[in-house]
Amino acid sequence: MSPLSEWTLGSFTGGGITRETYVRGKGPGVVIIHEIPGITPKVIEFADAVVAAGFTVVMPALVGRPGKDISGWYLMQSMARVCVAREFTTWATGESSAVSLFLRDLSRDVHEQCGGPGVGAIGMCFSGGFALGMMVNGHVVAPVLSQPSLPFAVGARRSADLNLSPADLEAVKRRAAEGCQVLGLRFDRDRLVGTRFDSLRRELGDAFIAVEYPSRSKKDHSVLTEHRVDDGVERVLSFLRDKLSP
Repeated sequence: MSPLSEWTLGSFTGGGITRETYVRGKGPGVVIIHEIPGITPKVIEFADAVVAAGFTVVMPALVGRPGKDISGWYLMQSMARVCVAREFTTWATGESSAVSLFLRDLSRDVHEQCGGPGVGAIGMCFSGGFALGMMVNGHVVAPVLSQPSLPFAVGARRSADLNLSPADLEAVKRRAAEGCQVLGLRFDRDRLVGTRFDSLRRELGDAFIAVEYPSRSKKDHSVLTEHRVDDGVERVLSFLRDKLSP
């Protein structure tokens, strides 16, 4: 049986981009943006936990084959796709990815469908910064950044960059100043995250809630999925309940 057998397949078009979506649950809406290589069984396991906590989860499929398990070759294929696709900003600094427009439109649609005080947005790895960019849309009131890793952390400037244009960064800072908190999770020796947590602390101040776990090995990266920390999952669920539940 496919791990997505209980999910409803659909599609959404926004920002000039069309992608498949997988929907499940009832309650306030949460957009979960998968990591590389795609919507793997571990991503689905985490999404199921969010559904079980009382939320409607919408997962757009940005790259990869939904439901396919992780492997070295699959990782390389998806990474290559992300590197060449125009909708992802993988190297440039001071730019928002084109897919951010798609995700903002999606979050608006999810809020219209689900109601409630707003929408949660959870980004992981290459999509971590996308959840931050979705704050430009006032519908997103519970942004979560798990190991944000774009642009690729090569050099001090890219390591610190938040994958946002100057205008979008100012909009995010305004939302933060108005009280919209941002939850960030990472392993403390994860080089892929670079120095972005320092940037987030500097730009967002007390609105940024940093949760950092001791790295157990050099491979630790995916806090909520492949290298899951149960406390991290609970911190995310608590954050969503606090911001989205009446």
